[in-house]
Amino acid sequence: MSDRSAIEWTEATWNPTTGCDRVSEGCTNCYALALAKRLKAMGAPKYQNDGDPRTSGPGFGVTLHPDSLDVPYGWKSPRTVFVNSMSDLFHARVHLDYVRQVFEVMADTPQHTYQILTKRARRLRQLAPKLDWPPNVWMGVSVESEAELPRVDDLRQVPAAVRFLSCEPLLGPLPGLDLESIHWVIAGGESGPRHRPLDTAWVTGIRDTCQEAGVAFFFKQWGGRTPKAGGRELGGRTWDEMPSSVAA
Repeated sequence: MSDRSAIEWTEATWNPTTGCDRVSEGCTNCYALALAKRLKAMGAPKYQNDGDPRTSGPGFGVTLHPDSLDVPYGWKSPRTVFVNSMSDLFHARVHLDYVRQVFEVMADTPQHTYQILTKRARRLRQLAPKLDWPPNVWMGVSVESEAELPRVDDLRQVPAAVRFLSCEPLLGPLPGLDLESIHWVIAGGESGPRHRPLDTAWVTGIRDTCQEAGVAFFFKQWGGRTPKAGGRELGGRTWDEMPSSVAA
């Protein structure tokens, strides 16, 4: 939990759940897993769950934290909040009643803007009609490669005020990217000692598609051994476009 975040496109993080497991190639060098291991070694109580043998790959145990639900009420000034930077709210082990509780908190704190990101787009689509969507909730899906483009179709069916894509870590080109009913795209490379390379053409292809569609584009980083190793410039400038909070 952090009242301030180093993530360029948000201001704070809120983790009413922690834990996740691998679902696609974008998870291979998961920063949340690496951070959770460090926090566990330091004795942080939220990261003492060793995980569940039923997970589909390397991960750390999904845990609900009802004691964290009241955190946004303590933030007096409005801020943009990334929900579950250390988990996935639409993981199968986060039951619907708890997801509803998270949404109730967001609806009850309209001074904040909430950004939710999931790789579990199919469950998102299935649960979306069962949730009340307040106008301060932005919903996104991760699209790291062409194989994950179907997630965009699932997202299109969600009645969020802002729908966005996180193409990070970008692992290949996204030919045929359709941005109908999408309001924002974030792109970026991978960081860390095992970072995978990012091709300039992959990024410029997404940027050009955004410009043609009139969609806000945010380039987070080139990546490298550290998040700031490659800088953030693309075509001689930084791209920090943000979406307007438009009606779904």
